[in-house]
Amino acid sequence: METESDLKELVKQKYSEIALQDKETNESSCCGSGCCSTEVYNIMSEDYNELDGYNPDADLGLGCGLPTQFAKIKKGDVVIDLGSGAGNDAFIARHETGETGKVIGIDFTPAMIERARQNNEVRGFNNVEFRQGDIEKMPVTANTADVIVSNCVLNLVPNKDGVIKEIYRVLKPGGHFSISDIVLEGELPKQIKEAAEMYAGCVAGAIQKQVYLELIETNGFKNIALQKDKPIIIPDDILGNYLSKEQSESFKLSGTGIRSITVYAEKPTAEKAACCGPDCCN
Repeated sequence: METESDLKELVKQKYSEIALQDKETNESSCCGSGCCSTEVYNIMSEDYNELDGYNPDADLGLGCGLPTQFAKIKKGDVVIDLGSGAGNDAFIARHETGETGKVIGIDFTPAMIERARQNNEVRGFNNVEFRQGDIEKMPVTANTADVIVSNCVLNLVPNKDGVIKEIYRVLKPGGHFSISDIVLEGELPKQIKEAAEMYAGCVAGAIQKQVYLELIETNGFKNIALQKDKPIIIPDDILGNYLSKEQSESFKLSGTGIRSITVYAEKPTAEKAACCGPDCCN
């Protein structure tokens, strides 16, 4: 795992396997990573059952928040879902934007794209599409989206700054995003940080919460707000795969935190041109 290419290949392989699994299998592991816990509960994911447009067969239990709940999607909006998986958040976004809007899901993994397209075909939605691509280089033209959502995906990408720049490019002026992600407060133990399973499981690829928010601000976004912020607790038997009993106890007492956050931010509206034309300029 020395290069960005290595990390991307690891994620692609792991999520290709996950695409063939069911939700129950994925939920009993660390964000679908396969680091199975005898303490079977949703370590990261949240309950979608109360959201309109929810389709259980498109939910692989891989998220760490409910970004569509906070995304302020309006009828007729163009929405892009980054790391769209089997289509769960895209279909909820489609319910919000209605038949007059459009939803574009982007995913890095061919197997996920295939599964999402199958789910979409069953539903017969003609205004939802899924595109295979790297969210660092989105297959979307500039100024396309009114809203961007993403659920537990940016933490898997080595070049987070590149993704945020792409989000800015693809959003329309005045558009906004609502993104759920995993961040840290304090440093994880080296053994966890470097573990491949934990990387694909949404933890070891996470960066410091403050750094994450600063990346958003330095890339030009305004009105940045935390819509949700909650702790993530790793079960003892998962920690035991990477740390001794003494190291686990030290980690739990260290104040180091793994958190799921949902962040909202807006792309500024286009500034008024300095000269509005021959009728108003000398």
